[in-house]
Amino acid sequence: MPGPVPDPLFDALARGGGGHAAAAHLRAAQYGKHLLLLRRVVDVAREVGHPEADRAHDAFALVARAQEHAPGPVGGALRTPAVGVWARRTALALAGHRPEPPRVGTLGALAAAAALRAGVDARVEIPLDGPTAPLPSLGRALVGEGASALVEVGGGRATVRVRGGPEVEVPEDPHEDAPGWHALRRLVAEHRGGRVELFLDDQDPDRMPGTDLVAHRLGVDELRWWRHTLQGAWELLVDHHGTLAAETDALVVTLTPLTAPGGRVHTSATTRHAFGNLGLSRPEGAVPFALTFAHEVQHAKLTALLDLVALTRSEDGSRYYAPWRPDPRPASGLLQGVYAHLGVAGFWRRHRHVTAGEEARRAHVEFAHWRRSTVDAARALADSGRLTTEGRRFLALTDRTLRDWCEEPVPDEAERAARDAARRHLARWRARNGAPW
Repeated sequence: MPGPVPDPLFDALARGGGGHAAAAHLRAAQYGKHLLLLRRVVDVAREVGHPEADRAHDAFALVARAQEHAPGPVGGALRTPAVGVWARRTALALAGHRPEPPRVGTLGALAAAAALRAGVDARVEIPLDGPTAPLPSLGRALVGEGASALVEVGGGRATVRVRGGPEVEVPEDPHEDAPGWHALRRLVAEHRGGRVELFLDDQDPDRMPGTDLVAHRLGVDELRWWRHTLQGAWELLVDHHGTLAAETDALVVTLTPLTAPGGRVHTSATTRHAFGNLGLSRPEGAVPFALTFAHEVQHAKLTALLDLVALTRSEDGSRYYAPWRPDPRPASGLLQGVYAHLGVAGFWRRHRHVTAGEEARRAHVEFAHWRRSTVDAARALADSGRLTTEGRRFLALTDRTLRDWCEEPVPDEAERAARDAARRHLARWRARNGAPW
């Protein structure tokens, strides 16, 4: 297809994969989006005469200088998912499209973080969040109450202070806690030459909009659990799900702890404007953690693709049955669900061959259930008339993958259990919503 996504990458994504090449293309596009949003904050602040417009302009210039000096480290700061959320919210608030005060000064905090990453000397005044001074992508200094904080960067180190308050030194490794410093903590897993480095974001106010965030900063024991469980999940991905491992490494930047609602055992989420952030409740083991990546990385890929290519038409109020939801879904939501559950089915398809006993039996049932439920949902979406030309091409390739999987044998018991689960879900859905659209 002509346009912003080369044909081979578009087709690979549509089939459910894409690997590192497609992920890198999407990541680069999202990085460009973040840069445009930052520029938009500066421009709109000037247009509306915001009192911090000049300071925002200077901060943007510092970011540019730092990026020129050290593009890799500064790029890491600019890719931080919460930065994209903040920049979008602020640009919209400046333009009067969000009913909240625009937090223009946060651009100064981002500039200070970029200067520290690049080793560029700088002196920047930044806003406070309560008694803390956040530096996006790094952590926050516990400086006490004040009007603002002053960050001084020199010789590759930084200090943060408020007038009359304590001076906090950002540690040499800002991703480790230190006196007066709460780090954006690092999670690392390595296995057979594969390595993933993620950050556990349990403090940025923009980290995961619209979700039930864990209300406290994780303690040492909780952090140890996340690290241990990530290691097990990463080993599983590297050993048996190579494409997913590559996509996870390329696309996921941060993990945000969530609270599972309504007594559920587990929940996970991605949000459209926090690309690279995966929200999830505490994983109960390596397999559920790996399955969460299989599900949410699909959402991340499709969300990034939708910034480049329209796959569904404008909503007209139509709603459809989704075999994974209790409520009717619009075509755009159904497409997201189909693509995510393509990843879920693919995970169980492979996992059933690398485990044994009761877990293997369950994996066969899950594979049988999700391949059939997802292909049925794809058929309903194809018949909806709500797809663009590109969307029809995308879904046709997705459907081909699912139909090929439907030809693979599973034990009769698993097939029966899958059919029973599908019937029960549809019966509950009909009792709540009536006949499917």
